[in-house]
Amino acid sequence: MNLNSVIIGTSDVDKLGKFYEQVIGRKSDMHDEGWYGWQFGDINFTIGEHSEVGGKSKEPQRIIFNFETSDVKEEFERIKNIEGAEIVKEPYTMEGWDGSLIATFADPDGNYFQLMTPWESN
Repeated sequence: MNLNSVIIGTSDVDKLGKFYEQVIGRKSDMHDEGWYGWQFGDINFTIGEHSEVGGKSKEPQRIIFNFETSDVKEEFERIKNIEGAEIVKEPYTMEGWDGSLIATFADPDGNYFQLMTPWESN
């Protein structure tokens, strides 16, 4: 099996879609009524309206998705100034990760996402 998509349900798709356009740094690859989507290699990242979702995420740490970047600190500084971005944890080095950095934000719906140094293949 392959992972082919990650979908975030929301009651305010335009607010969350425009937020992630700023985080990702480009317009969505697909924008249809009630949907925004970006293609990353073989994986599609999608924001969509969902009738059973409303308000802030009650357990935002349950599912966390990561954006790889070679410069976590620079991207952290850029994203922290985007309206609706909430800092959960500033850049830090995880023990045993050879100096790799990770930082955590919450989006306007309270979902957690992280910036992280790309993993090195061994």
